[in-house]
Amino acid sequence: MDADAVRALIDHAILKPELTRADVDAQLDEAAAYRVFSVCVRPSDVAHAVERLTGTGVGVGTVIGFPHGTTSAGAKVAESLQALADGAFELDMVQNIGAARSGDWQRVEDDVRAVVQAAGNTVVKVILETAFLTDDEIVAASRAAQAAGAAFVKTSTGFAGDGATAPHIRLMRETVGAGTGVKASGGVRGLDTLLEMVEAGADRIGTSASARILDEVAHRAQTGAASSLGDDSSSY
Repeated sequence: MDADAVRALIDHAILKPELTRADVDAQLDEAAAYRVFSVCVRPSDVAHAVERLTGTGVGVGTVIGFPHGTTSAGAKVAESLQALADGAFELDMVQNIGAARSGDWQRVEDDVRAVVQAAGNTVVKVILETAFLTDDEIVAASRAAQAAGAAFVKTSTGFAGDGATAPHIRLMRETVGAGTGVKASGGVRGLDTLLEMVEAGADRIGTSASARILDEVAHRAQTGAASSLGDDSSSY
């Protein structure tokens, strides 16, 4: 997979709560320099990120109900409308995880549908937080998100237990078919892991290790290296 193909997969995550404005700016500039598909920033950073990245070709997305999904549907709608007003071009919402674990799939679906309807033509991705769910719950959650009109289902926030795994990506892809996107996020820190997720069925990758991954692509292109440079401790 060449560098342009990898760039087109990456939503560069800038979501850690402790990041300062200077930290955010440094990562926005890095995302622009590496020409990734988009950044995914904290809701309060959307307007600033849009301003800073104007003209770079890098989109600005954000998260809704993050990181626990426990806010009401009405609160998620309000947060979505603010994010859209600030210039977000995609929304990654956290499903109501407690409702999913309770088997209250109508509530889960209604929660997603409220955001999808508020978003209009804007892409909505639904974070399932697969670390908390059984395989059967992942299937049911994926179906609920799809039924509500979500454009993507997504593995993780990166803040709860295990992140993306290839078996979960395969399960989500098998469940939603070709018409709905699948995003792998959480723990994707190197090129080998990214390629594993793509092979399993992911068509978007959330990572805070974008520079490392793209540097590894360049390294392999230059040297023909078969092994990765290894992972670091950055995550999302």
